[in-house]
Amino acid sequence: MGEKTINLEQIHPIDIFGLKEEKLNLLRKAFPKLKIVLRGDKLILAGKDDEIKLFEQKINRIFQHFNYYNKITGENILEIVADDTGEVSPAVAGADSPHVLVYGRDGMVVKARTPNQKRMVASFKENDMIFAIGPAGTGKTYTAVAIAVRALKNKEVKRIILTRPAVEAGENLGFLPGDLRDKLDPYLQPLYDALRDMIPMPRLASYIEDGTIEIAPLAFMRGRTLDNAFAILDEAQNATENQMKMFVTRMGKSAKFIITGDITQIDLPKNQNSGLITSVKILKNIKGIDFIFLGEKDIIRHPLVNKIIGAYEVSDKKNLSR
Repeated sequence: MGEKTINLEQIHPIDIFGLKEEKLNLLRKAFPKLKIVLRGDKLILAGKDDEIKLFEQKINRIFQHFNYYNKITGENILEIVADDTGEVSPAVAGADSPHVLVYGRDGMVVKARTPNQKRMVASFKENDMIFAIGPAGTGKTYTAVAIAVRALKNKEVKRIILTRPAVEAGENLGFLPGDLRDKLDPYLQPLYDALRDMIPMPRLASYIEDGTIEIAPLAFMRGRTLDNAFAILDEAQNATENQMKMFVTRMGKSAKFIITGDITQIDLPKNQNSGLITSVKILKNIKGIDFIFLGEKDIIRHPLVNKIIGAYEVSDKKNLSR
């Protein structure tokens, strides 16, 4: 007789075993010779060593399934228990639909939906640095985060760095309460929102705590070399020329960079040039760097967003002609 404790620190037990342990009861029926007890974030096993070893193999495959799909059903668990091949399922091996980037919260499919979003995904395979430039609602940031999360899951990189220039869009951060983290977290909220869609909260919290995922203002990148990292600079239109040069030269070995921005929404003072606009001119002919320009056809928000952007473009053209 032996005993084994399996830690569930990065997985919420309810996500795997259900509210009333209904899915854990399926495992109890499949392993009647084992005593299986769930206590908090620990799964405690007691029984013969060979039974415990077999259970560990099955539960690891269940965890693999959940880590890939962010969801597991009772049927999935029964299939894994009944499968004697010992192989990882094709989906976990990454052999499912090539259009799926990751499976998000509750199994939500996250994929590139428009031609230019798909081009971002394809370009990632061929280039180490991508500039994705386009108006609001084109999914450039969301797609970039999904590509990064997939790369982390596939162990193509060891960490994800998400950053934004701390430029206020018509508001003053200095009047917000709290310390620097409290002031900046709301500004970085769109990045947190995307991550929460794609990574279960317990695992995301663990990743942030141990530095696997870092979200920080652009100024915090100075002096660093980002090795084995996937770095995303969001809202890059608000980076100055010096900040942009600083960021793109942070690239270390085995690194991937995506820079996203909207050149129609620049919040810099009038006496400062946008580093995003300058970088298009300076870096456009360098092999290994790709520029992807998203437009109205890539907008996937509410249909009104497309019309609103079009109306503003017409207004801007009229103002320029005066």
